[in-house]
Order: sequence, then C-alpha cells, then structure tokens
Amino acid sequence: MAYLDALCGRAAVLALLCLACTGWAQPALVAERVAPAAWYVQGMSALGSPQNRNFISNAGFVATDDGVVAIDALGSPQLARAFMQEIRRVTGKAVTHVIVTHYHADHIYGLQEFQRAGARIVAHRGGLEYLHSELAASRLAASRTELAPWIDAQTHLVPADEWIDGPRELVVGKLRFVLMPVGPAHTPEDLAVFVPSQKLLFAGDLVFRGRVPFVGQARSGEWIEALTRLLALDAQAVVPGHGPVSRDARADMELTRDYLAYLRETMGRAARDMEPFDEAYARTDWSRFAHLPLFGAANRMNAYNTYLLMEREDR
Repeated sequence: MAYLDALCGRAAVLALLCLACTGWAQPALVAERVAPAAWYVQGMSALGSPQNRNFISNAGFVATDDGVVAIDALGSPQLARAFMQEIRRVTGKAVTHVIVTHYHADHIYGLQEFQRAGARIVAHRGGLEYLHSELAASRLAASRTELAPWIDAQTHLVPADEWIDGPRELVVGKLRFVLMPVGPAHTPEDLAVFVPSQKLLFAGDLVFRGRVPFVGQARSGEWIEALTRLLALDAQAVVPGHGPVSRDARADMELTRDYLAYLRETMGRAARDMEPFDEAYARTDWSRFAHLPLFGAANRMNAYNTYLLMEREDR
C-alpha cells in the first residue's frame, strides 16, 4: 500500500510537470480592492478546463476585526489554497466564515480547504437537495476526468455547517453581512450578500458582467425578479459571479436582465406557436448579444433550455 501511495504521489508530480511543459498559461489569482475592507479575485471568461484550473468564477472577501469572511470558494482545492494564501497576504488574517452564493462546481469545489482550515460554511438550505443528488455526484465524477489533475479522487462535496432558510444577518467583527435568499432563480439556493458599511453587493451568478450568462435549468422569470430586488439596494459596487467588478450596477444588472427577458420573449413565442426550436433559433436576431464572450459556447443551450421552460410554463 505504501508503494502504491508513493507511486500515485509520483504520478501526480509528473502530471503537474507535464502541464508545466505544455506551456499552459496559469491564470493569476490576485486580489483587487473593491471597497475599504473588501477585495475579490476574478476568474477567467472561459469554460472550465485543465489549462485554467477551473478558475472561471469570482470569489471575494471582507476583512473584519475578528477575521475574514469569504464569499465562495472557487473551483478546485488548489485554487482555494491559493485564495487563502492571497487573503492572508492582503489582510494578515485567517478566514472565519465562508458564505456560499450557490452550489455550482466552479464556486464550491474549493470548500474542503476552507473546512480543513476551520472556517464556518454558511449556505441556503436549497442547496442541500442538490448536494445529495445523483446530478451532483455525476458532475463531480466527470470533473475528475475533465479537470484532472485539479479535480481528483480526493476532491469531495462539502455541506454547509449552517443552512439558512430565510433572510439572515451575520455579524463578524462588528461588520454586518445581510444574507438575502433570492432563489429559485439561477439556482434554487441563490444567496446574495450585501455589506451595508461597504455599500457592496456580492451577487453570485445572478449577475454575469461582460459575458453571456449560463442559464442551465434556471427559472428565468424569477431570476429577472431577483435582479429587480437587488437593484433596489443601490450598491456602489457589485461583485458578479463572473466578470469584472461593476461600478455601474444598474447597467450591468440590466444587461443580464435584458438577455434573460429576450430569451423568454423569443423562445416563449416560438414555444407558444409550436415552432420547432432549430427554426426559431435560426430566425432569431442575436446581434445585440453575439459580441459577448462565450456567446458561441452558451447561447444556443441557453435558448434551448428557455424554450423547454416556456413550454412547461404555457401548459
């Protein structure tokens, strides 16, 4: 057994060396200040891959007198370790809490590192069903192949230490964090985090800035309503789930909202008219959004999922 462990360890090292030899660019994980006591790291505008270590989403952190509160945990254990090192470099403090905006892989595969470091994990109870689902297990199994070596047999799903059912205020080091359940929208467990003293909103994947959103199995009507609620907060800065920080929250949230509304309008009309999806998609004018990153990778699937959703809503 010891021999096998050593062999596996040697294989992992060789795999990493091979990655280095390929010349794959390793995206930098450097914190950017977004408020007096808050920072974030920005993932790449890309699909998850071994080349980018699944660093495709954002995560943030807020420093308090009693430690650091992190928002999301990034898409691999290795990224989470790098994130914690960056937090320590910037603040000189350890993470005491991690707030999960939702349980999609690119935001939570790093949770096990925060758990190991003793941080308390807080999430909305809506994520509990997904966490124990066959879908979550199958996605993790696929990721161990598709995202190797960053996701491997030691990567596992981590439940929250505290599941919340409704609005909640978390106070750490005299700083107040307003936890706002806004799902089901992008996911059933969507949780936005507003920090009033910093006039800062962590929106999770309710906001995709500068790229086409990933719609998946979202309930887009409720997603639009959730964005309207978040606009009422009048935050001076919004950290989206993907893309650069927004200093013009209204414009950026409205872009996501307008994209979802356009999907619902065009695909809803096609579903009501019983027009085949392929014909409806080809006929639709996508020019307003076609220039956005990941349009080619995501838009057709977004439209198809919305078409199916509108069929169900019209029954």
